[in-house]
Amino acid sequence: MNMNELMKGKRGLVMGVANDRSIAWGMAKVLHDVGAQMAFTYQGDAFGKRVKPLADSIGSDILIDCDVSNENDLDNVFDVLKKEWGNIDFVIHAIAFSDKDELQGRYVDTTLENFLKTMHISCYSFTSVMRRAKDIMNEGGAAVTLSYYGAQKVMPNYNVMGVAKAALESSVRYLAADLGGQGIRINAISAGPMRTLAGAVIGGARQTFKKSVAASPLKRPVELSELGRTGIYLLSDMAGAVTGETHYVDCGYNVLGMAPHEDNRR
Repeated sequence: MNMNELMKGKRGLVMGVANDRSIAWGMAKVLHDVGAQMAFTYQGDAFGKRVKPLADSIGSDILIDCDVSNENDLDNVFDVLKKEWGNIDFVIHAIAFSDKDELQGRYVDTTLENFLKTMHISCYSFTSVMRRAKDIMNEGGAAVTLSYYGAQKVMPNYNVMGVAKAALESSVRYLAADLGGQGIRINAISAGPMRTLAGAVIGGARQTFKKSVAASPLKRPVELSELGRTGIYLLSDMAGAVTGETHYVDCGYNVLGMAPHEDNRR
């Protein structure tokens, strides 16, 4: 197998690129390097201006404005893809949102309005995307969404986003069961804390980043390219028998029950 052509001839949709530090972009760039062709969505002109030069840099000419909370926008995305390509092979869903002010305090103070909006954009949108994607996805296709350890354990200031990510991880399992008969695989990547635009809105993000790095077995942060290569694995035939999983890429942080004591460190 020629690794440089691992995704040659494969076409996919990437949702959630905000800038060149986005996890979605890290995955897209590496996928391009192994032959994949991609279309991108963005929300609004401000994000469109950031995404366009990135898409141009890898030869992508399909950019579609899409608010994932708007069902008509999602219909349009897949109408465009069907018209331009006919079929697709993969989807990257890297979209989440919550009111940053409600990620500063306590979960118990979450408002109903923000709870519903967070769940819609951060969780349900993936189901809504896959309901459409399945109709134009080739057999052997795959989709990946992004989660975080706050879905499994309480993390400072993650609040309602942790609840939404827990629901998202459960959705991955149910979608995998629903779509497996069509040969479509569904997985999640649970990434360690990174300095991204999305991560910056979480209260105390710098402290969480530093403590996670210090406590992780590898004692370092995750690199964008490492997440990209994980994306290649999960979206390619290399992971042909892997579905319904949440795959941790966090330098081992999730395996710890407690950070090592200072006198045990080397």
